[in-house]
Amino acid sequence: MVLDMDERRFTKETMAKKIAGEIVLSDDPGKTIQKWRNIFRISQRRLADEMHVMPSVISDYESGRRKSPGIGIIKRIVDALISIDEKTGGNVIKYFSSFPEETVLSEAIIDLKEFMKPVPIKEFCSAIRARIVVRKDMAERKIYGYTVIDSLKAITDLPTQDMIKLYGYTTERCLIFTSLRRGRSPMVAIKVTNLKPGLVVLHGIRDVDELAARIGEVEGIPIAVTTMDLEPMLSSLNRLG
Repeated sequence: MVLDMDERRFTKETMAKKIAGEIVLSDDPGKTIQKWRNIFRISQRRLADEMHVMPSVISDYESGRRKSPGIGIIKRIVDALISIDEKTGGNVIKYFSSFPEETVLSEAIIDLKEFMKPVPIKEFCSAIRARIVVRKDMAERKIYGYTVIDSLKAITDLPTQDMIKLYGYTTERCLIFTSLRRGRSPMVAIKVTNLKPGLVVLHGIRDVDELAARIGEVEGIPIAVTTMDLEPMLSSLNRLG
């Protein structure tokens, strides 16, 4: 995707307002700063260098050792995140530009949430009684959010190029697919989009389709299954992160 100058400026301004607003309104500003720094995949040291401060300043804000940052500091943090992204190709800004402002993208999206702090896959799966069946070795990986998707509606309502919109603001999240028969179609769709979620949970089935499992193994995507009822599962998910 190539953005012209006006589109890029509008996207940057929109993104900056969203991040700054979320930090200001957060009950834990430090964790929100950390969340966005992780979304941009920027280390504390790199962010500190861009702001011309010591890395301990960023660490202290994120851990809560310093009092909540004022508007001036928040603006410097947000500007630094966006500046670093621009210097490294602007991938996060480009990714953000593909999203509408509304959280609910279509009837295919049942629920979507970004975590304030990362959650290990094994803890996430435990909360929804999910069993990891592909790439169990990656159970310690952390995810930063989830999207619950009605797989039938996603397949019928969303064009392939719009599948990217299921990821929220980071691909390091869990995609939970409901209304399944075998679990093959969601994994094929993931392979086609060439994006790798941190975890895929197939809801309502006990066994994974052979092709789906193979895609998970080859692409390095952990797959779990759960038969937990939908409403209790959503309630458990909302208590995470």
